[in-house]
Amino acid sequence: MIKKLTKLVGLKKTDFDAFVQSGNIHLSPARLIPVLKVGDEMALTSIILSSLRLIKEFRDVFFSETQISRAGRIYYFTEAVFKDIDSESRIDGLIIVVVGGVIKDAAILEMKNKNNSVDAPQLQRYISLASKLKIKKIITISNQFVAHPSLSPVNVRVPKSISLLHFSWTYLQTIAHLLLFKNDTNIVDEDQIELMKEVLFYLENKVSGVVGYSQMKSGWNTVVENINSQKKLKMSDAFVEEAVVSWEEEERDMALMLSRELGVMVKSSIARNKAQLKDKLKRDIKSLVTKHKLESSLMIRGSVSDVGVIAEFDTRTIIMSVRTQPPLDRGVKARIGWIIRQVENFEKKNPELFNQISKELWIEGDVKFSSNNIRIKYSNIESLYDYTDKDIYAFNILYIKDLGKGFSSPRKFVEKIEKMLLDYYQCVVQYLTKWSPPPPKIESKKTESTQDKDVN
Repeated sequence: MIKKLTKLVGLKKTDFDAFVQSGNIHLSPARLIPVLKVGDEMALTSIILSSLRLIKEFRDVFFSETQISRAGRIYYFTEAVFKDIDSESRIDGLIIVVVGGVIKDAAILEMKNKNNSVDAPQLQRYISLASKLKIKKIITISNQFVAHPSLSPVNVRVPKSISLLHFSWTYLQTIAHLLLFKNDTNIVDEDQIELMKEVLFYLENKVSGVVGYSQMKSGWNTVVENINSQKKLKMSDAFVEEAVVSWEEEERDMALMLSRELGVMVKSSIARNKAQLKDKLKRDIKSLVTKHKLESSLMIRGSVSDVGVIAEFDTRTIIMSVRTQPPLDRGVKARIGWIIRQVENFEKKNPELFNQISKELWIEGDVKFSSNNIRIKYSNIESLYDYTDKDIYAFNILYIKDLGKGFSSPRKFVEKIEKMLLDYYQCVVQYLTKWSPPPPKIESKKTESTQDKDVN
């Protein structure tokens, strides 16, 4: 006689199979080519779970991010229903990890596509179900963006025993792209490479229902309008927080976009745990309220420096910057000549793009022991020589663009800032270098040749 199901994690695999055979647990194995309508959420779920099963490197990255155990045998299922506990809830995806014949780890997956959002009441039911089954991980995937995977797009109470994680489809697409680049994390097996290409082809086809980050939240436009009409912002204004959250989500989207272009994971300045995320949100809200400004940075492996991005609401301007250091073993005049040659090299490398953005490029010189930096428009770059009496020890190349009405448009803002970033990186960042001091040398000791003298 089959006992009543009381847990999943800690259950013997043979008992799990018996529950499946009796109908107490209803589920289907994940299929790479599901017999379902193209674009259906369950088709998407089945394809993703099958790709995790079949592509080692894709699985390694996903399991590392979600902290799912990779020790043991792993099983992937769709449309799971646990009749003894909640006969109404049908789980999109279920992953179980079996070690020594016992289920040691498991994760519930809820997937949404198109404009469908993660549903709070549904998620609350899953949390209750996970608690009863002793499952410690719930993973949601949708077109919704969050600043960090530990944040959920919906506000629900989660027990400390359960980790609630969220990923955008754009993030999974980015992981797939990176694995197909020739780098130290690429897929080794040629057949798995072809599988990853096919999965990526499906994800990037509009019929899949997968879309990227396309617009800021409505609070963004409200903040711009209030600042434009000189209305005072408050830290407690809900639309202010909404605007800041949008900015942090867009920062993550810019990092993912560059990652796909470069083949390396670009990191944003978003903090790595909930406490830090909360602190950053408060700092950003304060900056927006008091300075009418939001700042971010993108960390790119191998670039001369982080790429700074600033949104100035008063002027509706975006400022992008990258910093470099000139030869400090030379005089200021030589340092100025060095940065001028760097900028001239941008034009040689990409003359068409340089011509498009050069009117909005600025050169900023950092002066030692001074808070007043020198800022010169590119068209007047030769006037830097007027400051040879200043100890300039670093230069910033700035791309400053007035977005005008596009700044307040939730959709146009995303389009414009992302195009700005791609243009700036292609024209400036990827060609900018910095001076490195030469290694110290061992000075040859001069020896004085002496001759023996007869001592009388």
